[in-house]
Amino acid sequence: MVKVRATTILAVMRHGRVAMAGDGQVTVGDVVMKHTAHKVRTLHHGQVLAGFAGSVADALTLFERFEAQLDKHHGQLRRSAVELAKEWRTDRFLRRLEAQLCIADRAELLIVSGDGEVIEPDDKIITVGSGGPYALAAAKALMENTDLGAGEVVRRAMAIAASLCIYTNDRIIVLELPSISETEADGDQPTKTPEYPLERLDSPSA
Repeated sequence: MVKVRATTILAVMRHGRVAMAGDGQVTVGDVVMKHTAHKVRTLHHGQVLAGFAGSVADALTLFERFEAQLDKHHGQLRRSAVELAKEWRTDRFLRRLEAQLCIADRAELLIVSGDGEVIEPDDKIITVGSGGPYALAAAKALMENTDLGAGEVVRRAMAIAASLCIYTNDRIIVLELPSISETEADGDQPTKTPEYPLERLDSPSA
C-alpha cells in the first residue's frame, strides 16, 4: 500500500495564549494529492484545540472519541487524553488507527498516540508530523530570541518548516485561544490570526 503522508502540526503556549497551526498538504507516494487539507479544529465549544498527523479517516474517528471523553469529563484535558489513550490502546478497532493528536487548552499542551503515550512538553511547544522537527526547532528559536505572541510564533515556525520539509506546504491554518482575561472580556470563542481563515475539518476527504 502506498503511504499517505499528511502533516505538520505545531502548538505553542505563550503570554497566556495558545496557538495551533497545521499545513494543508496531503502526499500519496511521490504525488501531492491535496494542498488545502484542514488538520486543526476546535472541540468542546471552542475550549480545546486539536490537530492530527496521519490518516485523515483515522483522525476523524479519534477526534470524535476524544470529544466524547471531553464531554464525559467536563472539559478536563489531561483526564480526557489519558482515557482516550487507554481506549485507543486496548480497543480492538481503535488500536488499528494510525494517527497522532496534538491537543491543547489554555492550561496544557499534550500529544496523544496509539501506544498509550500522553506526552506533556517541558517548554510549552508540541509538534507532530513529518515536518515536526523543523517546526519545533524554529519555534524554540523564536521563543528564545523574540517576544512574538503565540500566533505569530506558530505562523513563522510553520513557514520555516514548509521551506524545508517536502511533505509540508505553506497553506497554513492558525487557530488561537485567547488568554483567560481576554475570554472574560470577550467570550469563549477561539480567535484566528488575520492572515488565515478559521476553517473546520468537516470533510473526510480533507
